[in-house]
This record gives sequence, C-alpha cells and structure tokens, in this order.
Amino acid sequence: MNGIEQFSLKGKVVVMTGATGILGEAMSLAIAKAGAKVAILGRNQERAAERVAAIKAAGGEAIAILGDVLKEEQMQVAKDEVLANWGTIDGLVNAAGGNIPGATVMPDQDLFNIKIADTQKAVDLNLFGTIIPTHVFGRVIAEKGKGAIVNISSLTAQRPLTRVLGYTMAKKAVEAYTQWMAVELALRYGDGVRVNAIAPGVFLTEQNRTLLLNSDGSYTERAQKFISNTPFRRLGNPEELTGTLIYLLSDASRFVSGETLLVDGGFNAFSGV
Repeated sequence: MNGIEQFSLKGKVVVMTGATGILGEAMSLAIAKAGAKVAILGRNQERAAERVAAIKAAGGEAIAILGDVLKEEQMQVAKDEVLANWGTIDGLVNAAGGNIPGATVMPDQDLFNIKIADTQKAVDLNLFGTIIPTHVFGRVIAEKGKGAIVNISSLTAQRPLTRVLGYTMAKKAVEAYTQWMAVELALRYGDGVRVNAIAPGVFLTEQNRTLLLNSDGSYTERAQKFISNTPFRRLGNPEELTGTLIYLLSDASRFVSGETLLVDGGFNAFSGV
C-alpha cells in the first residue's frame, strides 16, 4: 500500500454522530471525499438532509438517520438501518456533544451554587453520548475484527478552561474512556480494532458564538485570550480538523490506538512566554 492509498476510505462505511453541527459538516464531507459511505446521524432532520445533499453533490454516498445518542434503543434502530443499506460498519465518529448553558459557571456566580442537574446533563451528553453509540455501532466493528472509532474530546480535557465545568469533566472522561476501550477491544478482538480521539482547540461554532463574538462581529475578551495564547494567533477553521480525522479512520494509523491528538494551533504547548 503506497503513501496515498493508506489514507483512503474507499469502500468503507462510516457512521458519524453530531454531523449536523458546524464541525460535523466539514468532517462528514471530508469522510465522503476520502471515499467512504457516510451515515449522518443526528436529531435535526433538515440539517441531516443538508449534509447528505452536500455529500451527494460532491459525488459521495450518504444517508440521513434521525436519532438521539442518549437513547440506546434509537441507536439500535439506526444500526439496523445502516446494516440494511450497506451491510457493514467500518468506522464510527462520535462527534455529538457540546456545552450546556446551565453547566457554565460565570465569574460573578456563586461557585457553590451551580446547577448540578445541568452539569450532569453536560456529562451525559458528552460522555454517555459517546459511550452508547460506541457500544451499539462498535460491536459491529469489533465482531468483524477491523475498524476504527474516533471520539471527539476537547482542548479543555488537557488544559481546563474557566467557566465550562461540566464540559471539562465530560471531555476528560471521554479521553479516559478512549484509552480504556482501546485496550479492551485490542485484547479481546485483535489488532485490527482501534479507538482514538481528537481534541480540537478553539473553533468558532454556533454553540460558542456568543462567548467568542460581540454583537458587532468583533472578538470578545475571552476570544482574544484564546488567540493571544495560541502561537498561530487565530482560531481554528473546521476544515483543519479533517486531515487528522481521515488519518485516524484510515489504515495510515493502523498501529495507533488509545491516543488523543490535539488540533489546537499550539495552544496546549504554549506557556505564554
């Protein structure tokens, strides 16, 4: 296999949760352009249809499946639909997640009067929203003995950020789960089954737009802090995640498992000096 071919996803079937988001849009299209058939899994029917249309317009193949990643029975139905269409599953990208507004602790807020229920919701969405699809779709990958699972973590799992308590705890747990499953799947099903994670730095999305942009479109003080502490001196673009994603889904990373790769413009490495 030559250098270019090992990055190909031609003939593979990849399920992607959270594909209806801004980052999911870029990642799902990249997966299709690499040759895979893509199952777009999300709760927003209109956006899922848009993702499928974009992939088909680029010459790829995709289907939209509605489902909540926190509902195991819905994931089972989604798995059956993927298998009915394409007969197998070769990859899973767990991109569903995000912050819950009530799980954010503001600077002027009483630290000991946080909304515990919302914090639990943030953990459920990001952690169990990764575990449940993995246990459903991952079984197909494991039993065939070959395939890759890619979880989406966050910079905040490496360098905890202020305010986002629930999100930080959840993403730290996602990285622990990534390592644990990587070990167990390899020991039980062999060296063809891999689990890794991507930890994006700061990318402008719908969820963090109000935190990063003022009403006039200029950067907020918080956004400026991120930029000042990023050696690249800017926020990330969604397309800049796709190369790492294709690498982890493809045979190019066939001896890589249990790892979290940061895509953050050097933020995690920078001491500020």
